[in-house]
Amino acid sequence: MNSQHRPIIIGVAGGSGSGKTTVCNKIYEYFSGKSIAMVEHDSYYRDQSDISFEERLETNYDHPFAFDTDLMVEQLTQLQNNESIEVPVYDYARHTRSDKTIHVEPQDVIIVEGILILEDERLRDLMDIKIYVDTTSDLRIIRRIQRDMKERGRSLDNIIHQYLSVVREMHEQFVEPSKKYADIIIPEGGHNKVAIDLVVTKIRMIFHERGID
Repeated sequence: MNSQHRPIIIGVAGGSGSGKTTVCNKIYEYFSGKSIAMVEHDSYYRDQSDISFEERLETNYDHPFAFDTDLMVEQLTQLQNNESIEVPVYDYARHTRSDKTIHVEPQDVIIVEGILILEDERLRDLMDIKIYVDTTSDLRIIRRIQRDMKERGRSLDNIIHQYLSVVREMHEQFVEPSKKYADIIIPEGGHNKVAIDLVVTKIRMIFHERGID
């Protein structure tokens, strides 16, 4: 990290299963020789240890209120000020925050990923590049099913019920409208090599402007 320069913050938003993580990983790979870190909005789900497990199951995890965005804004600002942070770790099995954290040092590039990061004006104001990954709803639900069954141990019926009762509505109400704030819209996620190359070129331009090697 070059402490003389403010880090470049790149926001990558889009619906659940849109391919945000793939886009983030592609950008990360391009700059693997640089100092770079990734911070996920999902890490900032609110602590729910004060309510029962049954109540946690009823939480709408696709609504802005489910996130402790105040803490994320605070910690991203600390990274901008060349201060290290302790990112929360969320326990998806228990539906609450764990007692662990991940130590993150200031870096030249910070990638911020999440479905609602463009919905919050304070987060947008911290970003140098705002990206929205735009993928059709049928692909997104298929990817969400695959991910939640494999990585989070959820049943097919549970995933479909959650999508139809909550996820789809929240996407239409909060996620999709945030697309208007994006500087770059990437159709079909990480498979769009041309769009990712354009993002990488823009990041390199900012590097040059700020004198970052």
